Amino acid sequence: MTRNKRVQRILNLEEDDLQALCEAVDASILDGGGFGWLQPQGRQVLERYFKGLLLVPERMLFVIRHNGVIVGCAQLVRSARNNELQAMCVTLAHLFIAPYAQRQGLGTTLLHEVENAARSMGFRIMNTEVPETQEGAIALFRKAGFLHWGTHPLYTRLGDTYQRGLYFTKSLDTDQPFLPSSFQQTRPENMTASSSTHPLTLYPAIDLKDGACVRLRRGEMDDATVYSDNPGAQALAWEAAGFKWLHVVDLNGAFAGQSENADAVRSIVESTDIPVQLGGGLRDMKAIEAWLEAGISRVILGSVAVKNPTLVREACRAFPGRIVAGIDARSGHVATEGWAEVSDMQATELALRMQEAGVASIIFTEISRDGMLEGLDVEQTVTLANTVSIPIIASGGVGSIEHLIALREATQEAPGIEGVIVGRALYDGRVTPAEALKVLS
Repeated sequence: MTRNKRVQRILNLEEDDLQALCEAVDASILDGGGFGWLQPQGRQVLERYFKGLLLVPERMLFVIRHNGVIVGCAQLVRSARNNELQAMCVTLAHLFIAPYAQRQGLGTTLLHEVENAARSMGFRIMNTEVPETQEGAIALFRKAGFLHWGTHPLYTRLGDTYQRGLYFTKSLDTDQPFLPSSFQQTRPENMTASSSTHPLTLYPAIDLKDGACVRLRRGEMDDATVYSDNPGAQALAWEAAGFKWLHVVDLNGAFAGQSENADAVRSIVESTDIPVQLGGGLRDMKAIEAWLEAGISRVILGSVAVKNPTLVREACRAFPGRIVAGIDARSGHVATEGWAEVSDMQATELALRMQEAGVASIIFTEISRDGMLEGLDVEQTVTLANTVSIPIIASGGVGSIEHLIALREATQEAPGIEGVIVGRALYDGRVTPAEALKVLS
């Protein structure tokens, strides 16, 4: 029996619940969430599936409700009765939350309650598997303490393309939460480290100060190097080099609390056809809406995320998928006002708040490394990526191709890392666009 009233084991499906469950499954399939099917199956097929599932003794169906309506489910599958050797093991299958109910912590709640149910039934080990494309699910399992013990190189096939699958396990013993020391998370011998990671997006940085492209050291406005006095031309050059996104920051605006390099930003948008994400000085809905209407693809909310979380939630509702949170930190503590102030809030705490608010992704910068070319704070980035289930973009400190390789390797441990922002190293030629794109692809 589960403890959270929103989660329950289903033995019989009433008509309203069956309809809600079928709608949630169809929405998940359309969203690319899987459930085994590639295309929606229609009400009749899904009804037969769930009614038949309830008749199988080895399968248990759990659902989660939001405002009284089923929005997701999970299954526990135990071994056949003649398999006594694995009677202590149970398999978690088909856990999902419909896309219209995500970013509310429901997946975590459902997983937690299903674990409790399995534990109360005497199971000691829970196993599960997931395609590598399901990054949200992977992040959820890692956060819940599942161990990634193996990777199947030919797990699924879409058309002519194979995709890998990840295998996870977790001990359900409360008095022995860790697996035996003999258990080691090793890669198959024929798989290299890079083959178990996923591609990353590289965002070349265009930081604007007084209308020019600059790079700061540790976020200090008085320690800036000017690289170009023509932001539009610089944006066009990065597009020609093969980059698919641009990361633009109005440095003056970050300190002033309003846009101060509007002409430079407009020249960037007008000069290129690739999407642009913009941060710096965006503190109200009017400014957010104005820049999105002007051609900016995503806006980055930094200081306001700490000081006005209500605005973040409002913006996420008004512009779903187009709001990004910028979390800048010194030694793990959130910095605001153009990095001039450091708060007592931990970066992980703010990240969880931003996930709940509905942001599309998070840009994480360790200020002490920014512009120093000494490497990203991979450890903090991994921690953040495994704390939330939304994508993380790393920033601050890339100075060589080895730093990008290290981040790419870290995606094996933290698949929630989606991309990286590079500035000074690209401008100085320490990293060339061609080699960077090759390493991250």
